Amino acid sequence: MPQAVEMRGIRKYFESTSVLACDDVTLTVSKGEVHALVGENGAGKTTLMSILYGLVPPDEGQILLHEKPIRIHHPNDAIRLGVGMVHQHFKLVPSFTIAQNIMLGIEPNQLGFINGVSEAENVRKLSESFGLPVNPNARVADVSVGMQQRVEILKTLQRNAQILILDEPTAVLTPQEVRELYIVIRKLAESGRTIILITHKLLEVKDVADRVSVMRRGKMIGTHNVSEVSIRDMARMMVGREVILQVEKKPATPGDVVFKAENLLVAGSGGMPAVFGVSLDVRAGEILGIAGVSGNGQTELIEAIAGLRPIDGGHVSLLDKDITHAKVRERREGGMAHIPEDRMIMGLNLNTNLDENVVVTRYHKSPYSERGMLQQKPTRKLAQQIVDAFQVRSARVGEGIRTLSGGNLQKVVLGRELDGNPKFIIANQPTRGLDVGSIEFVHKTLIQERDAGAAVLLVSVELDEIFALSDRIAVMFEGRIMGVLSREEANEQDVGLLMAGSSLEAEHSAQEQL
Repeated sequence: MPQAVEMRGIRKYFESTSVLACDDVTLTVSKGEVHALVGENGAGKTTLMSILYGLVPPDEGQILLHEKPIRIHHPNDAIRLGVGMVHQHFKLVPSFTIAQNIMLGIEPNQLGFINGVSEAENVRKLSESFGLPVNPNARVADVSVGMQQRVEILKTLQRNAQILILDEPTAVLTPQEVRELYIVIRKLAESGRTIILITHKLLEVKDVADRVSVMRRGKMIGTHNVSEVSIRDMARMMVGREVILQVEKKPATPGDVVFKAENLLVAGSGGMPAVFGVSLDVRAGEILGIAGVSGNGQTELIEAIAGLRPIDGGHVSLLDKDITHAKVRERREGGMAHIPEDRMIMGLNLNTNLDENVVVTRYHKSPYSERGMLQQKPTRKLAQQIVDAFQVRSARVGEGIRTLSGGNLQKVVLGRELDGNPKFIIANQPTRGLDVGSIEFVHKTLIQERDAGAAVLLVSVELDEIFALSDRIAVMFEGRIMGVLSREEANEQDVGLLMAGSSLEAEHSAQEQL
């Protein structure tokens, strides 16, 4: 097969962070193939594709498209050369229609006036020609996330993209939408277009890709036919060691209710309700997983439970004590721990050192504080205990933490929150942005806490993680709990339906009538 993309000896060094993101990287992608680009967080894969799309200039190296040397200085150059990119966070105008978004900047016009009818007709023909049906007149704000992604793909195809880069394309999709996307990707490849898939989901690679290239610490480790490598092989190349991919856990033995929420009503950042009448409970020795596409009220729910957002209605209790309006410190002293979804902003202060980060939740207590003064010796002792127990590589007592990897930063958060044997643990997106090795560590740690008797409330947009860790699964959609399933009865189809807002009773009834 002729080469669609060839990147030779690409080097990129970021002086501001002293990071060599791409170190003499060579990548070749054949015309008409689906090529997966995988690697742990910070491996350099997104930087490499940003260079191809003109978002980042390379320091060294050469790019060839369709076997001809070219220079790409700006995304406009890439688009002109037939390269399109669908970003993880969509670049759409919510108040515009689908047709307006797809034709933005290339609208058909007469005497300077946009012809809306012609615009919608062009989009209808485009969508039909690629088997990607859309309603051109629907507002983007009113359609599903999966449909918004389809709009992004059509936008690149309207500009005649022959090489399509998809950055973590399934991160915000339901399982049903993921399967639909796979069909779209295969159709595009069969039509002669070239697809480069940036992903960290190795199951996704096996499902849809033809070849896979693995990067680690800025270097290209190798390229293989997907049919010739296992998920374990890819994980080993990504991390540099063997990884336990399937978390081992014994059946849960739930005890008494530790945490309970009843009819919670919580407002979002705009003042509109984001959580509607949510009720749930978590027992000692179990993990309750909350599944759902990001943006369906999970953040507001967790912030309300943790005391970071006011509760407008309903009640929450911890160990039979009402904490509905309790302060964060009262909740913590009552046995609550919180692993927040954003370790960089909410979880840690990157401008200070390791010692201060581990003591931030107990600086007011003895022996860490005496007469209002922070005590260095016990604080440093705690920091060293956490470094040793959680294997925080490169961390030094008394030194800054800004240069630590994402996985090691998360270990600092885990060590701080789990020290003292909390009774109730909130784990919100605990493995977001982590490589497979760090994910393995976090999963084992949460299972250990469950087995030690803690009640764990897990929130994750990664369905594989929800299924791997949870003993029960609650599904959120638009601020409501659509259903709670035991792990034994839960399956991807039913959870996906609930994530999309469907009722299992109605769906099963409809199937019985067929």
